[in-house]
Amino acid sequence: MKFENITSCFLGLAIGDALGVPVEFKGRSYFSNQPVRGMLGYGTWNQPPGTWSDDSSLTFCLAESLVAGYDLNDIGKKFVAWYSNGYWGAHHKLFDVGGTTRVALARIRDGEDPKFAGELDEDSNGNGSLMRIAPAPLYFCNETDEVLFERIKEISSVTHGHFRSVLSCFIFSKVMIELFKGEDKSSALQNAVEATKDFSHRSEFNVAELEKFDRVLSGKIQHVHANQISSSGYVLHTLEAALWCFLNTDSYRDAVLKAVNLGGDTDTTGCVAGALAGLYYGESSLPMEWTIALAREKDIIKLAGDFTESIKNKILDGKS
Repeated sequence: MKFENITSCFLGLAIGDALGVPVEFKGRSYFSNQPVRGMLGYGTWNQPPGTWSDDSSLTFCLAESLVAGYDLNDIGKKFVAWYSNGYWGAHHKLFDVGGTTRVALARIRDGEDPKFAGELDEDSNGNGSLMRIAPAPLYFCNETDEVLFERIKEISSVTHGHFRSVLSCFIFSKVMIELFKGEDKSSALQNAVEATKDFSHRSEFNVAELEKFDRVLSGKIQHVHANQISSSGYVLHTLEAALWCFLNTDSYRDAVLKAVNLGGDTDTTGCVAGALAGLYYGESSLPMEWTIALAREKDIIKLAGDFTESIKNKILDGKS
């Protein structure tokens, strides 16, 4: 396991997020003339350079909860602490929250069990659970696919409970686990695709839903033309775009810049691609000027260290 790359994964996703925050919602044509090449500030959300969004905040809430063991109620409490008080906010405050996430966290705040708080309808398939799921596959890396899927489903369903959101998180998780084990990019995707198809067959998943994932599960996502890659807030678009950017570049820098310059939901595409690239390329790949500019850099590094020790102990103790 590439334990040493957990820190670069956490920093990498936050950097990708922060690169995208100032230009969120801008169309792709905007970047043809003004491509993002480095850490900017203000813009869409009027935040200083290095500010990451709800994507990273909820990722870090999840990671911090997992340090003490898997407890869905505690995960829900930490998410609500962010929603209510800016806990794990880049500047200890909230400046953005997705609609589906807002509804679910308000339910938990009002007493709902996190297991049943998330939206289940087809129209609630934004990327709000995919953007924050990265710590989960690292934590559950040694589990069977059956256990992994159940855990990913539970964590996703705190806010996003529809099958499409859950399977997007699961596929991403399988790729992350392969990278964590040290596989190269192509092998990681191929292994994740085969495992997902086998598991889907065993589980008798809805065929019509699985067909929506064809560009990923065919293993051909890398070869899709850029004009056919969407970068909206739809969960499947984010999964495809993040994988496409990661697979079609050869460095952390290029992966996250390609993701942000797709336009649209720039912070989330940058965050998800940044998690993959940070885990794969390691800390030396992160541009120093971006890392230094990152809000709460030392807090992120401390959390990553605690999380790494927790995983090491879990694996050594053989605990599930």
